[in-house]
Amino acid sequence: MGWQKKWLIYFFCCEIILRHMKTRMKKLLILTGFALCLSGIARADLDKQIDGIIRESIEKRVKFSIHILEADSGRTIYDHDAKELMIPASNMKIITSAAALKYLGPDYVYKTKVGLSGNALVVIGSGDPLLGDEKTDTKYGREPGWIFKDIANALKSRGIGTIEGIIVDSGVFDDEPVHPSWPADELNRWYACEVSGLNFNDNCIKISAKNIDGRVAVFVDPQTSFVSLINKVVPITTGSSAVGTYRNSYPNRLTVFGKCKGEVGPFDVAIERPAAYFGFLLYENLAESDIDAKGELVEKKLEEGSNFIPLIEFGTPLADCLARCNKNSLGLAAEAMLKTIAAMSNPDKKNGSWEKGKELISQYLLGLGIDKSQFYIDDGSGLSRQNELTAYTITTVLSSIYKSKNWQLYKDSLAVGGADGTIEKYFEEEKYKGKILGKTGYIDSVKSFSGLCVTDRGDYIFSVLSNNTNGQTRTVINNIAQAIIDDAESRIVNVTDDPNQ
Repeated sequence: MGWQKKWLIYFFCCEIILRHMKTRMKKLLILTGFALCLSGIARADLDKQIDGIIRESIEKRVKFSIHILEADSGRTIYDHDAKELMIPASNMKIITSAAALKYLGPDYVYKTKVGLSGNALVVIGSGDPLLGDEKTDTKYGREPGWIFKDIANALKSRGIGTIEGIIVDSGVFDDEPVHPSWPADELNRWYACEVSGLNFNDNCIKISAKNIDGRVAVFVDPQTSFVSLINKVVPITTGSSAVGTYRNSYPNRLTVFGKCKGEVGPFDVAIERPAAYFGFLLYENLAESDIDAKGELVEKKLEEGSNFIPLIEFGTPLADCLARCNKNSLGLAAEAMLKTIAAMSNPDKKNGSWEKGKELISQYLLGLGIDKSQFYIDDGSGLSRQNELTAYTITTVLSSIYKSKNWQLYKDSLAVGGADGTIEKYFEEEKYKGKILGKTGYIDSVKSFSGLCVTDRGDYIFSVLSNNTNGQTRTVINNIAQAIIDDAESRIVNVTDDPNQ
């Protein structure tokens, strides 16, 4: 029914009943009816505004799946192919993190255990994606290398000055560190790092280059012989610097190439065999702390019934993992949470796999009443192009969390426009700053943005997925989020309940 007809019916009814009502009740009825009719008009205005925002992109064959709803009522206020399957890119992380919160609970803590088995030092991984993570360490005021110093101090406090080998146990996850659908030519990028039951430093090293008197030196941080560099960077005196890396057939042997005028980096490069990486760094750091580390570094599962004497453990709350996943789009956090829910569902709490994790996430979505035709889960981070979601699926997930006791925890994990995370540089204008929260997504030809708009009129949940994108699509998506704020603030109606007015 058009808004003009709503007005006519409303005033016809009012004419019949108003003469029998008190002044106060008349005023309330009129204003309430006005607000309801205005809501219908405003929705038509919002439809028209968003249709206009996306029209040019659609003409250029960009595809959209968009769904916007009132958070409190669940009422849809905009729908454009909301149930059309799209590649979601990193908006997949919304689904993964929501499922992790559901299965693991808000109080879950990853615990990495360090102890002794005989004379060997043993590190048992928990799948913690943030062990040695720079942003997390900065948050808690921890210095680089603090973990190794704490382990050395724990040994010294027991009067132990010598160990006979190091065992690293990553058996909480299976032996598949790389997802088969990830692009093979991007596996050295930070966002495509290996996923291990024992992760460290985002499973990356930092590489930098510096032109020193016409010769280029390359550096690695943390300093370790676990990684070897082949320097093919050439010095230049004019033009722009550009430095990259590629892998060789031998694990963790990297060729650094490009051109360097001054300084480049540091930039993150993914390493291979993360558990061994941690063990190797531990060996090197113990020596610096006057612990005599003998024997071999062995990566294996500690056998059931082995004598394990605990020394120290390191904990990371799930809340920190959610924030690194959603605010900063850390793919390792998403994939580790997926494999963690898989491991925790197994009787022995080990061997977490993508296959089992995908199954559990699918069950979570089905439990929300989402039809199986509305999603296909392939990985946890959205790097795989085999993932498929609809905007409706994402808003249903966000709506479910919004109405749960865990909403504040999850809300705090989202990036805040103009303030932090992946949208720190967006929505900086005063009327939008701090009012748009969400998770962005980007892979080749895919852009997405889903989250929450906070207004004086109430909260709005939205999801915008786009495929076949171009250089203007991110601006288009941001304009949609801003339109939600603009529309809500343009139709605030003040209804007074003061009987004296």
